[in-house]
Amino acid sequence: MSTVTPLSAHPNAPHPELMPVFRRHQASALRLRQSTLAERKARITQVRDLVMNHRQEIIDAARRDCGKPAAEVELTEIFPVVAEANEALRHLKGWMRPQRVRATMTTLGTRGEIRYEPRGTTLIVSPWNYPVTLSLRPLISALAAGCTVILKPSEMTPNLSALLKRLLETTFPIDEVAVFEGDAQMSTQLLDLPFDHIFFTGSPRIGKVVMSAAARHLTSVTLELGGKSPVIVDRDADLDKTARNIIWGKTTNCGQTCIAPDYVYVHEDIADALIAKMGAAIKTALGQTPANWKDNPDYSRIVNAAHHGRVSALLQDALDKGARVAAGGETAPEQNYLSPTLLTDVSNDAAIMHEEIFGPLLPIRRFRDLSEPIGWINANPKPLALYIFGRDRTRIESIIRSTSAGGTVVNHVILHFLHANLPFGGVNNSGIGSSHGFFGFQAFSHARAVLVERFSSTHLLFPPYTNLVRRLIRFTTRWLS
Repeated sequence: MSTVTPLSAHPNAPHPELMPVFRRHQASALRLRQSTLAERKARITQVRDLVMNHRQEIIDAARRDCGKPAAEVELTEIFPVVAEANEALRHLKGWMRPQRVRATMTTLGTRGEIRYEPRGTTLIVSPWNYPVTLSLRPLISALAAGCTVILKPSEMTPNLSALLKRLLETTFPIDEVAVFEGDAQMSTQLLDLPFDHIFFTGSPRIGKVVMSAAARHLTSVTLELGGKSPVIVDRDADLDKTARNIIWGKTTNCGQTCIAPDYVYVHEDIADALIAKMGAAIKTALGQTPANWKDNPDYSRIVNAAHHGRVSALLQDALDKGARVAAGGETAPEQNYLSPTLLTDVSNDAAIMHEEIFGPLLPIRRFRDLSEPIGWINANPKPLALYIFGRDRTRIESIIRSTSAGGTVVNHVILHFLHANLPFGGVNNSGIGSSHGFFGFQAFSHARAVLVERFSSTHLLFPPYTNLVRRLIRFTTRWLS
């Protein structure tokens, strides 16, 4: 059960602890501006050790919340946090060091540098699909930058949310890291506060709400959103590798991943072969029959009945509009179970082609010319990820140049999320800003310009604007042009 402090019976009553904690964070943020490398590394180490020392509790809570298998929790909730912490510990000294920049022709005689300073008080609003990873990775970035953090985990995974609250608040002073559980009412109350930065992970629809609330205080935001991440499988792709990788990306966490493959465009020459191999890949991963899939402890469930109903409705709508099931299609609402499902002949006007699926359904469409998938992608909001399978570098580069996406992976899926030296984030509808590694440190930092004058001659261009000064200004303009 969740340990959230009950709210007042009045639906708009503020949480009694929220404003006092926020005021304490404002005071602490001023102090943390002076935090040293050693102090920040100690906090990051505490997060890493917290996860490692409570691995079994995390695994147990994830199983209770949404039936996640232990191995998947290790891979998707524990490993990314530990890797993020280790990356920050290795490189934080360099990130914090002022970055010297060359003087330009107009600023000869000065010394310039960029100093990364903490933004200050920050809010992290994390989602339910990966509650640990998507709470603690940005927390590590915020601590690396020297910020205070108020974390709002999702109420849809109450066991993990309660565990995060207990572990973090027994590890950190409440004026540096605090956790507030609750539903949308709590989120609304938090968004009313004048944070210095908000880091939100969730849907584009709620991202717009967050951005609107942040605008009232001119608060900066990092928005990691979602959308429909397409897959293009070209005619020369390695079909065994392609099928294996797509099915892994689609079945992990029962497809409830913001960068899961959302739909596939496959060249018509290889479409039938790819569909057959994807069906075989499901059997390799989960068992030979649909009954095996349902009983397999390594396959997660949809998070709750409401989401199961939403994804099931997308399936039914697609079938009503002419789609055919090539594999899967079984549901068990009483268990929030939905099998991996391959769909062909999906209509353009089916809802599944326009809404983010966030489930194990995979529409598959055929194309003859690359202009068809490129045209569809460009006619819709920019995706968080684009996946390309093929061998022809010219055609791969043509797809990349002709589209826009938060990130792109060639011949695999999802792996860019684990690459600490790549920025992770969306573009427009799929997100604003980037995270992970140095990019996460940047997200919670202000890049402050510092210029020191040494022997600049700019005073020669100051008023009064005599004939000599005007000639010098004209000469300088011509010289610089």
